[in-house]
Amino acid sequence: MSSRIASLLERNRAFAASDVREKAPSLPVLPHAGLFIVTCVDSRVDPAEFLGLRFGDAIVARTVGGRATPGVVQDLAIFSYLLEEWAPEGPAFEVAVIHHTECGSALLADESVRRDFAHRTGYAEDALAELPVLDPADSVRADVERIASDPRVSSRIAVSGHVYDVRTGLLTTIVEP
Repeated sequence: MSSRIASLLERNRAFAASDVREKAPSLPVLPHAGLFIVTCVDSRVDPAEFLGLRFGDAIVARTVGGRATPGVVQDLAIFSYLLEEWAPEGPAFEVAVIHHTECGSALLADESVRRDFAHRTGYAEDALAELPVLDPADSVRADVERIASDPRVSSRIAVSGHVYDVRTGLLTTIVEP
């Protein structure tokens, strides 16, 4: 076993022995803060850190570039269904799409990189072309529109878009909910 995994397992044992773990069974499936966050897989962009999230506050979907991929939209459609079934009169939840500055997904804007990656992995080159975040404000607007206009996503779900600056740590709202 690698030392990285051993370290994770050690931290997990500390978690399992803590009071926080005891809260897990009583947490609702729909997060108590009513948030679904879509953001990048980049390790510099950890929403628990830069948003101060606590256990059970939010559902967090992380994708390359923080893009609203078909899988993310499908997840939101499922949560829309759960919202309508389990809490038809309750408050809706909010989706925050968060892209960031200096995103590594920009590498996929290079056609030769995209072509090589598609050739090696079998991914569709046109799907890869949708991933780069060159201007995070523009891409976050497009993803908010993609989610908000999908008929499978409940109209009770508010969608907003934000850009996280990896240098300053500040989050700027681009699209209001």
